[in-house]
Amino acid sequence: MSVVSSVVVPYTSYLRVYEPLAAFAEPERSHWARYARRPVLPTAQDELRRSLADLVPTPPVGVPVQESGDAFVAELDGVLCVCPWRTRLRAWLALEELEGPGEAGGMFPANVLDVLLPAVVRDQARADHARWQRHNPDARPWIRTTVWQVPVRWFVLFRDEEREYAAADGEDGEPVLRYRTPMVEARRRLARGLRTLRESAAQGPLTEGLVDVGRWLEEFHPRSLVELDYGGLVHALSAEQLAGDRSAADVAEGLAALGTGDSEGAGEAYARLAERWRAVRDRQFTN
Repeated sequence: MSVVSSVVVPYTSYLRVYEPLAAFAEPERSHWARYARRPVLPTAQDELRRSLADLVPTPPVGVPVQESGDAFVAELDGVLCVCPWRTRLRAWLALEELEGPGEAGGMFPANVLDVLLPAVVRDQARADHARWQRHNPDARPWIRTTVWQVPVRWFVLFRDEEREYAAADGEDGEPVLRYRTPMVEARRRLARGLRTLRESAAQGPLTEGLVDVGRWLEEFHPRSLVELDYGGLVHALSAEQLAGDRSAADVAEGLAALGTGDSEGAGEAYARLAERWRAVRDRQFTN
C-alpha cells in the first residue's frame, strides 16, 4: 500500500464500531477475513492523507469515485472484528454537514465553500449520493468523526479503566489515546446517562446528542466493539496534557453527581471538562 505523504494530519478524533465477521453477509465476510490476514494494514493517518490528496487536483475530488475496500481490524474476546472505512459514504455525509440545511447554511459562507469545493463538484456529489441511496437505503457509517474536540456524549459510553494511553506506540512511534468497550456496555451506559439527564431535568444538547448516538449504535451487531480514538488530536496536545486527560472519568463523575442531586459536584466535573476542551478548540485559531 502506498502512503501519500509522511506529514502528520492532526485535528480529527473518531468514534468507531468494529463488528464481528458474522455481522457481514457474503462475499463481504470472506473479503474481510482475507483482509485481516494482511501483514501491514493502513492507519487513520493513511486515510486522511488520501482524502487530502484528492483535494489537490483542479477541480478537487470532494467524494471518492469508488468506495474504499479498507478497514480497521481489532479483536474482542478472541473474535476478529472489522470497522470498514466506507470513505465514500462518509464523504457524502460530511458534504451534507459542510453545506448545512436551509438558509442558515453550514460550516462556511457560500463564497468560501465555492472556493473549497466548487458548486459543480457539490452538485455532482449530491446527485451521485441520491442515486446510490436508492439502492442502499439502510447504509450507515461505522465511523463518526469530529475535529478539534471529542464530544462529551462520546465519553458517556466509556469508563476511565478502559482508557489506553501510550506516549509512543511501539510499531510506528505514534502516541495513542483511546477507549475501547464491548457494545453491550456502551449501550448500557448510554441508557443510564440518558435516564439520569432526564430525571434531573438537565436536558439539552447532551441529551439530544446521546439519543442520536444511541440510534446509531442500535444499527450494529450486539457483539461489536466500540472505540473512541483521539486520532490526530494526540499531535495537537502535549504529552503532559494527554497523560493528565481523564475526560471519561469527569463525565462519569458529573453524571453520578447529577443522579444523587449533587448539582455542585456535577458543575465542578463539567467545569474541568469544559476548560480542558476549550483549550483544545482554541488552538484551531492559532497560527
